[in-house]
Amino acid sequence: MANIKPTDPKPTPAPMTKSNPETPIERLQRMRELSLAGGGPERVAAQHKKGKLSARERIEFLVDEGSFVELDRFVTHRCTDFGMQEQLILGDGVVTGHARIDGRPVYLFSQDFTVFGGSLSESNATKICKVMDMALKVGVPLIGLNDSGGARIQEGVESLAGYAEIFWRNTRASGVIPQLSAIMGPCAGGAVYSPAITDFICMVEGTSYMHITGPDVVKSVTHEEVTSEDLGGAQVHAARSGVAHFVSPSDKSCMMLLRRLLSYLPLNNAEDAPFVATEDPSDRMDAELDTLVPTDPQKPYDMQRVIERIVDAGSWLEVQPDWAQNLIIGFARFGGRVAGIVANQPAVLAGCLDIDASIKGARFIRFCDAFNIPLVTFEDVPGFLPGTVQEFGGIIRHGAKMLYAYCEATVPKIVVITRKGYGGAFDVMSSKAIRGDVNLAWPGAMIAVMGAAGAAKIIHKREIDKAADPKALEAQKTAEYEQTFNNPYKAAARGFIDDVIEASKTRPLLIRSLELLKSKHEEKPVRKHGNIPL
Repeated sequence: MANIKPTDPKPTPAPMTKSNPETPIERLQRMRELSLAGGGPERVAAQHKKGKLSARERIEFLVDEGSFVELDRFVTHRCTDFGMQEQLILGDGVVTGHARIDGRPVYLFSQDFTVFGGSLSESNATKICKVMDMALKVGVPLIGLNDSGGARIQEGVESLAGYAEIFWRNTRASGVIPQLSAIMGPCAGGAVYSPAITDFICMVEGTSYMHITGPDVVKSVTHEEVTSEDLGGAQVHAARSGVAHFVSPSDKSCMMLLRRLLSYLPLNNAEDAPFVATEDPSDRMDAELDTLVPTDPQKPYDMQRVIERIVDAGSWLEVQPDWAQNLIIGFARFGGRVAGIVANQPAVLAGCLDIDASIKGARFIRFCDAFNIPLVTFEDVPGFLPGTVQEFGGIIRHGAKMLYAYCEATVPKIVVITRKGYGGAFDVMSSKAIRGDVNLAWPGAMIAVMGAAGAAKIIHKREIDKAADPKALEAQKTAEYEQTFNNPYKAAARGFIDDVIEASKTRPLLIRSLELLKSKHEEKPVRKHGNIPL
């Protein structure tokens, strides 16, 4: 919560006097200049000294030049307690309005830390709520640039109610318009829940943090000594908690990242994502893909290389790259069309699904489905990660989230099995039985209940135990199982795989499939909503 100190000097409009008459135009110009001053040059300089841009500078970097139209620049707070009536600053700590990014409309707000620490007042919240309402009414994305000390303590419950009004609107807009949040400074206490409800969060290294309770409270309750950076800094939320989707080294790079992210997203849930023409040929084949996956199923490889060689050149944007790295998610284009990519990463935990990966995948899948973005899945999954940590942590419940998300999704769903598709994890990864539209496999794919060695031990346990040379018999039975089941052809024979293809031909086949499926329409049962296992 922000405890506001008196602002000196007070940049309030000077009253008109008989000795200094103002024309209406002159007064308007003076008022506009005052609104642009924020907390004054000293506080802007202090912001710069911390390596941070001002609220208005951030907007300048984010939007198309000259496109920003400000709203409510003359709003002030209405608090009269604690001498606050003597501290009126135009704008009241947040800049709001609409603009264009790459020619496309957005609504936005940018909290101004130089004015009352960017703290939320009743008037401040009303300004934010107005642009949220307009974004939903018009059907365009909403971007929030957060840099605030929290609720304004001098206003008590009125500021808390302002947060609740914002949370309600975030929830109402979810799945209707894209909502992007950038954490540009402090974001603590109840303030964190607005970004948490939005679709994507970008944090800035070294200058931003998010936490529910600060270091002082943590120390008094748990006796732990921790800094705001270690408790809720950018790297903490990018790599450990999974709260942040992106991390940027500076305010400016964060604004550029938001611009790029927005280029993959539709304006609303009734539109398609922007098409961007590419010079990368749609019929391009890549012979290196035929040898990229090792023949030894125990050897890892980097699924990032697979993705980058198949998508339009330079179009790959990974989301949450530092968290749950055994699953890869992100956006790319295929022949100019946007798709969401979900892929197992054999180089991390052998590509197993675990609790964090399931949560990461489920949320991304549901976002893509909400905004008409097709899903392309690259599968190499040996199963769910075993162990007491996973079982006690609720892998059953969390793994079901990803399964639910794939089952629920009605956008085009295409799967490429590059190597392993084992057990229940095979089912989860958009299998044909949960209504994958196009399911392909590379020639070396292994689709079975489990690995050949494990299966042979179970099926032929008695024979192996009684054999004169158990190891030799086990090896023989493993090879037999591998030959019979550990390939894509059993699944293809039953129609669970639509085709077995050369890896080098993957790109043109995916592009043709996405083109064909663009008119896909699937009806859902009438209901209020499902009950995802949260």
